Amino acid sequence: MEREELIKKWLDHNLNSEEQKAFEELDDYADLLKLSKSLEDFKSPDYSIDYEYDNVKSRLKPKASNNWVRPLLKIAAVLLISFSIFYYNSTLDTEVKTLVAEDITISLPDASTVNLNAQSTIVYNKNSWTDKREVSLDGEAFFSVAEGSKFDVITSDGKISVLGTQFNVIQRLNYFEVTCFEGLVAVNYKSKSLKLNPGNRFVVIDGIIKNEKENRTQPSWLSNETSFASAPLKYVLDELERQYDISVDASKLDGQQLFSGSFTHDNLDLALKSITLPLGITYTKSNSVIVLNGE
Repeated sequence: MEREELIKKWLDHNLNSEEQKAFEELDDYADLLKLSKSLEDFKSPDYSIDYEYDNVKSRLKPKASNNWVRPLLKIAAVLLISFSIFYYNSTLDTEVKTLVAEDITISLPDASTVNLNAQSTIVYNKNSWTDKREVSLDGEAFFSVAEGSKFDVITSDGKISVLGTQFNVIQRLNYFEVTCFEGLVAVNYKSKSLKLNPGNRFVVIDGIIKNEKENRTQPSWLSNETSFASAPLKYVLDELERQYDISVDASKLDGQQLFSGSFTHDNLDLALKSITLPLGITYTKSNSVIVLNGE
């Protein structure tokens, strides 16, 4: 039996045991199954090959013989369905998420890499990557971009554009930060547009814009610690919760008081002391809840 006929009967769920065996021996059997699985949640209108054939046939002028038309239309229907499957899969985005206290490294289609910090999400499209290098980010990520066409990082606060460079982006609630470590980074924030050279950082906290310097060659969180420079305590504690999967009760403190320093990601007691001692804060632990108190 011809390949197209086997595929058509498979699509119609009409293979007998002998035909099923022949179908499984096709070179692209695994690919066809993969395509079928990806469409399990894809709802398409009911389609009847025989109905569509009769519909087309009724509009044709009678001829001496058109027995060849029916199989041709059925093959066309198979090709149409195959094209629909291909088109649907080509428009799918790849989404990668990290959990609390988790960070991972992702390789993009052009050999660029993304280090994704805890509780962060990136979305990109593999199939359109050659034409448009674009990543959507919610959270924090460090990008090492291979040279090539323009590379865009889209966040809810602004867009970052580069050609080939290394930079870190943080986009959290009311907190937006871009740090350039190598190359040149263009940042578009609302109506403001600027370029960052290595060692420069653009920060927006609660709507307040700051320009800072960075002496490190990569973000501190890649070395299992998080650093801050005059950051409101509430954002420091938010990051502590992300890295340790804990809950911090700081209701008795001023969340706007500023903190400069760092905390480790692999020792909770040491991390708490690194934050509380410089600010004169005490704390108690109850299961996974940390209660902070002013002295």
